[in-house]
Amino acid sequence: MSRQFRLPLHSPPSFAREHFAVSPTNALALAALDAWPGWVEGRVALVGEAGAGKTHLARDWALRADAVVIEAANPLSAPVDLSALRGRAVLVDDADRRAEGGHLDDETLFHLINMAGVDGGTLLLTGRLAPVAWDCAVPDLRSRLNATSVARIDEPDDIVLEAVLRRAFAARAMTPAEEVYPYLLRRIPRSSLEAIAAVDLLDEAASAEGRAISRVLAGQVLAFDEDEAP
Repeated sequence: MSRQFRLPLHSPPSFAREHFAVSPTNALALAALDAWPGWVEGRVALVGEAGAGKTHLARDWALRADAVVIEAANPLSAPVDLSALRGRAVLVDDADRRAEGGHLDDETLFHLINMAGVDGGTLLLTGRLAPVAWDCAVPDLRSRLNATSVARIDEPDDIVLEAVLRRAFAARAMTPAEEVYPYLLRRIPRSSLEAIAAVDLLDEAASAEGRAISRVLAGQVLAFDEDEAP
């Protein structure tokens, strides 16, 4: 049984497609994004828990589509200029958390959805839950959200998490013992962000103590109980 633990994040992730690990948990979502620009009504909602990989896929799509990126939950983002977005590809990241940013209200999101599919415009929304579960005070927006096609990424499996761990160690020029990978996979939370953060902690400890990355070090640094998993 894995245990949640707080880990610092130091290294920003890469959003390049070649760094995305494909598995049964995300293959359908990947196919849905690759179907662009043939999306129904020009819009898709990419859904998944934090750390599942939706930001990775969304930013890769944004690069390929030359999309304007709106960080809906970021209060420092600039106000949305709807006139400048007509006919453009648009990514609204964390659309379900737009109230936290305060600059993307229901009316503006409603207009963005209406612009999708017009004059070549397309819209990708990301969120933790499907749009039918998003808070919404505008009835017309409610109906648009309910009708939006959903591409879902499930909780990362071992294929995804092992790939994340290996890339994170390689980025730090570290070569852990092979036994470290199954040891970590049995214990870390099912999140790519947590996997990267675990590697950061092991990197710091190994550098400070002049030790190799081993199963013993991982257990000590990440405070795993040896009876938590076989």
